Amino acid sequence: MPMGGGVEVKMETQEMIMEFDSSSSNESFARVAVAAFAARLDPTVEEITDIKTAVSEAVTNCIIHGYESEEGKIRVECKIQGRDLFITVMDRGCGIADVEKAMEPLYTSRPELERSGMGFAFMQAFMDEIRVSSIPMAGTVVQMRKKIAERPEMV
Repeated sequence: MPMGGGVEVKMETQEMIMEFDSSSSNESFARVAVAAFAARLDPTVEEITDIKTAVSEAVTNCIIHGYESEEGKIRVECKIQGRDLFITVMDRGCGIADVEKAMEPLYTSRPELERSGMGFAFMQAFMDEIRVSSIPMAGTVVQMRKKIAERPEMV
């Protein structure tokens, strides 16, 4: 990114990629792994809780809705750039026909499972940015960004 005087400052990027089975037992694994990766930014307890909740919701959506409890793989990619944490959660499941509708609070495609329909709403509430793209019968990609605040003792 060019700065004044023609000097270019390169921002260090750190990345993590993992792929695991779409088993409900792996939801907590994903949540803890992403939190451990984010820990290098020295987030507050509240920031870590937000990240863990958003990851948990995204992974659960893959398991319940993407694969409809069938076997499949879930891929989680994390990247730190500056103070920003980027998280991508993707599946190769059934996809979402109407992403806008699916993101409405209280909407669920699986009411028989007594789902609350708040997964995307929680992700939006706890992260600074969320984007969802999906192709029916090909899968869904959820991209999230969380800015980790600098604390005075860090400056």
